[in-house]
Amino acid sequence: MKKQKTKTLKKQKKSSGKGIFRYPSMLLSPIGSFLQDKLKNLEKRKKAIEKEDPFRDTTRVLDNASPDTDAAEQFGHARTSALKEQLDRRIIQIRKALTRIKIGKYGICEDCGQMIDTDRLMVYPEATLCAKDQAKREK
Repeated sequence: MKKQKTKTLKKQKKSSGKGIFRYPSMLLSPIGSFLQDKLKNLEKRKKAIEKEDPFRDTTRVLDNASPDTDAAEQFGHARTSALKEQLDRRIIQIRKALTRIKIGKYGICEDCGQMIDTDRLMVYPEATLCAKDQAKREK
């Protein structure tokens, strides 16, 4: 009985007969805290980037701007927009991982239902897909 409690993974049976593995809460708690901190940092970074957007500058000249100023503003806006979009994707991914921790499905691929490799989770703790399914989505 003690051996079962000390195992790092708990095995439960699904109605289909397939085994589901769940990480114990003592392992998920630090991961959840890490992801919460990462989420706060990303949201702070997103706000800082929004402030850098030249289109948000109230002193900006709208008419008769020189071509080089206009080009710099366009480039700056495109840069900040791209960065915000990338941060938004990462924020969504972290929120999905935090939700999966809460519902007890962290570490399980949302496509195939198999366990995500622990090496992948160590490098990319917000992963919700196994490497194989992630590669399929990126094609």
